[in-house]
Amino acid sequence: MPTLADVVEVLESAYDPRWAESWDAVGLVCGDPSQPVTKILFAVDPVAAVADEAVSWGADLIVTHHPLYLRGTTSVAATTFKGRLVHTLIKNDIGLYTAHTNADVADPGVSDALARAVGLTGPLVPLSPAADDPRRGLGRVGSLPAPMSLRDFARQAARGLPGTAGGLRVAGDPGREVRRVAVSGGAGDSLLGTARAAGVDVFLTADLRHHPASEFIEAAADGDGPALIDAAHWATEWPWLADAARIVASGLAAKGINVETRVSETVTDAWTTTAECEETT
Repeated sequence: MPTLADVVEVLESAYDPRWAESWDAVGLVCGDPSQPVTKILFAVDPVAAVADEAVSWGADLIVTHHPLYLRGTTSVAATTFKGRLVHTLIKNDIGLYTAHTNADVADPGVSDALARAVGLTGPLVPLSPAADDPRRGLGRVGSLPAPMSLRDFARQAARGLPGTAGGLRVAGDPGREVRRVAVSGGAGDSLLGTARAAGVDVFLTADLRHHPASEFIEAAADGDGPALIDAAHWATEWPWLADAARIVASGLAAKGINVETRVSETVTDAWTTTAECEETT
């Protein structure tokens, strides 16, 4: 019978905790390493809807990208939503494991899955390589099979990513030709300068703020930098789940262990709808 410890071993061989940022909180959050695991649910966020899905499906383990307690805590009392989630997991013998920034920089990692989802083909290289291993690092740079307009690429990217209320926001000339593309799952503000230096035609990421994006696009209008596409944070990281599930299943199968995996399709993006101002007369 496969155990939680078996699954953790495979996860940490693919997403070494030592690769995580110093501020991050990765690894086993709850669960007994000796407990049996036959069903694993993969999700972006450790939230109530995901826990409910795990209970309904009969999962033994949830693997999430985002940490439950990133800033630490002194209580898991059920008076808070995070405490209630921990209680739900323990009562139902469900473990919780997190692979966050260590999965961001892995090879393959979060941005590899994002690059393939939006249509990049051929070799991918890190946008910001790790100092100790140039095959790993933040973001990915790759090429489209053929040039297309920014407008068409944005539409292609929207089709390749899971739908969210906000969709994609595009900055730049819609008719601009794009071929070389940089992507980064999750918040990508810190990589704007790196994307410009990489000489790509467009940078697709999430959580871009007004002032950095505005200044970036003003410079791009003078021929100094790529166009921008801003997607939902959750949507840019969701494609990785299927890759992680395959890696875990195949890693365990190589040891003669079979488990059932499932990628949660529950949309846990924080933004649930949009509204437009009505014209007044």
